[in-house]
Amino acid sequence: MPARATSEPITIRTARVSEIDALAQAMDRSRNYIVNQAIEQYLEANAWQMERITAGIEAARAGQVQPADEVFAGIAARHGWAR
Repeated sequence: MPARATSEPITIRTARVSEIDALAQAMDRSRNYIVNQAIEQYLEANAWQMERITAGIEAARAGQVQPADEVFAGIAARHGWAR
């Protein structure tokens, strides 16, 4: 996880304030904490996805690909799905 930078105030508009406040109250946290956690999780998930997409594109360009039927068969076998 990257080091935390100095925080800077921003303004957002959302129609979900009551949901944020309800979650904050249930967790005994502040609205600010909930919003920051949501942003952090969103950024981490999207960074992970972009890394995986970039790696996939690089693998495809290098010719490291499998036929779709093999991929689907592997997924089915891994999960015990009949194919």
